[in-house]
Amino acid sequence: MLGLQRLRPACNPLCHVSSQTSAQTRPQFVRMAISESAATEEKHMAVKVPRVLSVAGSDSGGGAGIQADIKTCAALGVFCTTAITALTAQNTIGVQGIYPVSADFLERQLRSVLSDIGADVVKTGMLPSADCIDTLCSVLDLFPVREYYAYIAHMYILEWAEEYISFNCFLAAVVVDPVMVATSGDELAGAGILDALRSDSPTLLSSVKNLQKKLLPKAEVVTPNLPEASMLLDGASVGTLEEMRKAAAEIHKMGPRYVLIKGGHLSGSDDIVDILYDGSECHEYHGLRVETRNTHGTGCSLASAIAAELAKGSHVRQAVQAAKTYVEKTLQKSAKLTIGSGAQGPLNHVHQLNHWESLGEPHFRPNHLLLYAVTDSSMNKQWGRSTSEAVQAVIEGGATIVQIREKEADSGEFLEEAEASLKIARKYGVPLVINDRIDIALACDADGVHLGQSDLPISRARAILGPKKIIGVSCKTPEQAMRAWEEGADYIGSGGVYPTNTKQNNKTIGVEGLRKVCEASPLPVVAIGGIKDHNVKEVMASPRPEQLQGVAVVSGLFNQPDVVVATQKFRAILADALDDSYSRVV
Repeated sequence: MLGLQRLRPACNPLCHVSSQTSAQTRPQFVRMAISESAATEEKHMAVKVPRVLSVAGSDSGGGAGIQADIKTCAALGVFCTTAITALTAQNTIGVQGIYPVSADFLERQLRSVLSDIGADVVKTGMLPSADCIDTLCSVLDLFPVREYYAYIAHMYILEWAEEYISFNCFLAAVVVDPVMVATSGDELAGAGILDALRSDSPTLLSSVKNLQKKLLPKAEVVTPNLPEASMLLDGASVGTLEEMRKAAAEIHKMGPRYVLIKGGHLSGSDDIVDILYDGSECHEYHGLRVETRNTHGTGCSLASAIAAELAKGSHVRQAVQAAKTYVEKTLQKSAKLTIGSGAQGPLNHVHQLNHWESLGEPHFRPNHLLLYAVTDSSMNKQWGRSTSEAVQAVIEGGATIVQIREKEADSGEFLEEAEASLKIARKYGVPLVINDRIDIALACDADGVHLGQSDLPISRARAILGPKKIIGVSCKTPEQAMRAWEEGADYIGSGGVYPTNTKQNNKTIGVEGLRKVCEASPLPVVAIGGIKDHNVKEVMASPRPEQLQGVAVVSGLFNQPDVVVATQKFRAILADALDDSYSRVV
């Protein structure tokens, strides 16, 4: 039996050692581990950072392999180290070349990382040769995985066994993604891989020597897709849910504690079903099938997401669910991206940061304020139309930005209408903002919000929404306008210019008050309050303040029998009041 003095702790223990078990009944190596870990914990009081070591190939196209693992772990708040098994020349079209790393240099990478930084979880991907697997297993024997000591404890059947199985979080877990074929169909595994992956014994309680020798018996989780599961089982058919269950049970006999068969290749289903087998029963995980060409690296990403969640302390079943949720969301955020000309594009792993999927969405420009349509649910109900129908009509008539204002519906109804309206606005490339409700804006991913003086402070709203969302604020005075600019607003709505029925007891500032705000404001301004077709020209008359960009209209557009016609009429009046070049939104 290996003594703990040979080992390098992968992480500090996070579990409680039972006081019911006396120190004298524990084997010496358990007592040493507890003592050494307590000393380490006391010495290093810094926040523990969850760590994943990815042992995989490099993808020059950036979509799979090491690159996908690093990005996935980063997105999930986990520090990722690497040991590269092979360099590949690949892109969205396919794999053009593979250059395996020598077993000696792979060992140097593994020892370098594990002897210093350590790992809570080791995740494996492309392992291009049997020598590569043998080297990995040999190094893991020096930095043992969870299963190793858990089964030693089980074999001893001592009073402290259950306690030590809990305590083995001191050691790293292994997630094996048996990558053998790229998404493009190119083979990534050489001869001898399958034999090296399999255990020499059909049982989990084989000798310590055989447990150390091969990879699958060291695995907490193995994550084959249907073709990989078939290859592990010598070509057995794995094409139905029942065959997936049987395959999971057979692969479990090779050594891993859990087997996750990924069902993405199952045909004839609108959802994706994955099967997790724990040695006694199968658990089904259902997810949406996202229609997109950008699927390169999904397997790597799922396995590394599982590893990341395990590193953060999740149980396997929780980790699988969280990983599936992450990959599904990432596929949705990647669906419309175009990177490369091949059949399989990469995922946008860090969509929380770069928001690539929103690059096609309208960016705010001052002349978007030209004809600012503000919906009114009571008016729309009076005329027998939904908010989304009104939004479509006002955009078709020529509105340049739309604000959804809802004072009557509950949050669920408001969100449904906002989502439907946003879909229409995106189709036409017109920005859509939500009045007051930051929660609704976040939930439907609207282009921004419009806030009043008594709403959430602009700086707080900006912190919540991020730098790319539009924030407008209502202002009546030059002082309010300056404060809006200082706190990060994008535009100002100034008024009410005239009395209005949509806001009772709303103090009017008149055209002169509007001009004073415009002259003081560093931000573009839209005039609001009581603006109708008969007073638009007065508001926009020359000499017009430079920052005054347009007018916001409610009843003049929506309290009308035909919204399209009413909107077209306003656009024509604005064209008369302004130069044609200004009235054209570019």
